[in-house]
Amino acid sequence: MDAVLKATGLKKYYGKGDTLVKALDGINLEIERGKFTAIIGTSGSGKSTLLNMLGGLDTPDEGSIRVGNTELAKLSSEEATVFRRRQIGFIFQNYNLVPVLSVWENIIFPVSLDGKKPDKKFIREIVKLLGLEKKLDSLPGQLSGGQQQRVAIARALASKPAIILADEPTGNLDSRTSDDVIGLLKMTGREFHQTIVMITHNPEIAEMADRIVQIEDGRIVAQ
Repeated sequence: MDAVLKATGLKKYYGKGDTLVKALDGINLEIERGKFTAIIGTSGSGKSTLLNMLGGLDTPDEGSIRVGNTELAKLSSEEATVFRRRQIGFIFQNYNLVPVLSVWENIIFPVSLDGKKPDKKFIREIVKLLGLEKKLDSLPGQLSGGQQQRVAIARALASKPAIILADEPTGNLDSRTSDDVIGLLKMTGREFHQTIVMITHNPEIAEMADRIVQIEDGRIVAQ
């Protein structure tokens, strides 16, 4: 298996004594390059903590995370920020769009932060794929939830990251829009050879992935 993401012995505990919460309790996980993996579990099972660890947004108490040939723990916080921006695209449930920037400005924002010129031809291809051509001058507040989620997907794809991490990307959407968004993620993943890891509590959404990993009480219980 060609693993692009590898987590070994991950532990993350909060609190002490009676209030101890084992958010992650010894997670070992390999994510295959180019595949769409869904991580499912009930609320509080540890799936969001795991996703944040895989993306280097949080650090484990024990264990290691390797992305390609890079071990995240060995990066300084500045190196980790740059690494995330170049290698990982994040899609959040609450979109995290900048309200005063237009759709186009939101999409190219991470690329311009890196001091790079956006690949406009590539980004226009994504915009077309996501049906956003007529919305590029709009502000996020003028869009529906489904449209804002598409902008968030376009922004995650714009820097051509090897890995997309999606945190409940359909949590705020109706079922038809949810299916559309997952379909678009699968399509862009195939089109641009990306590895996608998505967390969800919805088994029907998870069924659309290549692989399902189930997590409960900070441990993998099925995959």
